[in-house]
Amino acid sequence: MSAATALRLRSIRACLEGAIPSQVATCAPDGTPNVAYLSQVVYVDDEHVALSFQFFNKTRQNILTNPCATALVNDPVTAHYFRLHLRYLRTETAGPLFERMRAQLAGIASHDGLADVFALKGSDIYAVEHIEALPGEPLPPAPPRADLLGGLRLCSQRLARCNALDELLQTLLACLHEQLGIEHALVLMLDAPAGALYTVASHGYARSGVGSEVRLGQGVIGMAAREATPVRISHMTHAALYSHTLRDSLAGGDTATGPEIPYPGLAEPHSQLAVPLISGGRTLGVLFVESPLDLQFRYPEEDALVALAGQLAAAIERLQCPDDSAEPAPAGAMAAYPQGAPVRVRHFAANDSVFVNDAYLIKGVAGAILCRLLREHARTGRQEFSNRELRLDRSLGLPEVADNLEARLLLLQRRLQESRTGIRLEKAGRGRIRLCLEAPVQLEEGLV
Repeated sequence: MSAATALRLRSIRACLEGAIPSQVATCAPDGTPNVAYLSQVVYVDDEHVALSFQFFNKTRQNILTNPCATALVNDPVTAHYFRLHLRYLRTETAGPLFERMRAQLAGIASHDGLADVFALKGSDIYAVEHIEALPGEPLPPAPPRADLLGGLRLCSQRLARCNALDELLQTLLACLHEQLGIEHALVLMLDAPAGALYTVASHGYARSGVGSEVRLGQGVIGMAAREATPVRISHMTHAALYSHTLRDSLAGGDTATGPEIPYPGLAEPHSQLAVPLISGGRTLGVLFVESPLDLQFRYPEEDALVALAGQLAAAIERLQCPDDSAEPAPAGAMAAYPQGAPVRVRHFAANDSVFVNDAYLIKGVAGAILCRLLREHARTGRQEFSNRELRLDRSLGLPEVADNLEARLLLLQRRLQESRTGIRLEKAGRGRIRLCLEAPVQLEEGLV
């Protein structure tokens, strides 16, 4: 394929959003032609597209015996038609491309009222051998919703100046809003041993949702993390695999598992995009954006957010590297013993869930860290602790590789701040944290 043709394929990605069904023409061995509508023609790279395989119909029969096809695609804004000359290569039934297409198909099907009918059996990969721009007078293209390239540059410059994880995440969310016009966003970090992602920062929601969890493979967020690929939906979907439902928080209760922190997402999102945060080939988390409007995140927005996610992941990796140069917290760093009614903290060792005054706070490694700090404070009166000593404490259950300690401390700090229980965690210098108590703490171990 010539360079000019490759550029043309990239330039017509607006035709491959699934907003308007495409048509595909195939031919039987006896020369009989067949034309059918197709749900998806998806851009793979400059030389390949993927077509959705949903039914074993005449099109499928023809392509397995005669691998040549043509597809007619249409720009939904300019109404410009293009004909793609294709050659069938293979079918994928699992993996990143398949999951991306399955998520998009769920949105298309729900939008068209066919959620129970459409099911992706496979992603048919085709080589694009030639592209024709059909004659006609297309409409003018719509103006861009945002200056993506200029906005990306400003975001990148601001992120490059950040020196702490909290500052980095807050700067990112502000940039998404101010420079790219994105009103609703989440950043989630991956807890690989637990098989889940937990929210560490959010923007545009009535409640922050910090600490809420999404399992690997759940919804566009979990699928993006599991498959290490962007996953995008342009229409509202009711498909159970990809839709999220707001979860109500259960207050109190002496249960070993603990209620879940409510997921903060929109009740009826019409556009969603989840981009994995990857550094050194390893998935650290997910950047997630959504909108109540259709078709808000197309290929250009995906390109911009993938580029931004790459810088964000590298910065997170840098800011979470163990700081071995930090001095241990001095043993004499004591706090005056607080006065007043005691704060009751109950810890369940089964999953390190923590309740404060019978209200659920946190679980997992963050819960184990809080209880470790409270026990040490009760035993010695210490107020300051070093990140290094926490990393060396095997009882906390931190993974030996990529422990994400700074992200877990940030999560704990924000949950304590939101809970308003009189327990706070704050930075006390490079590689150090300070436990602040406004009242005595009564630490109890709950029964499993």
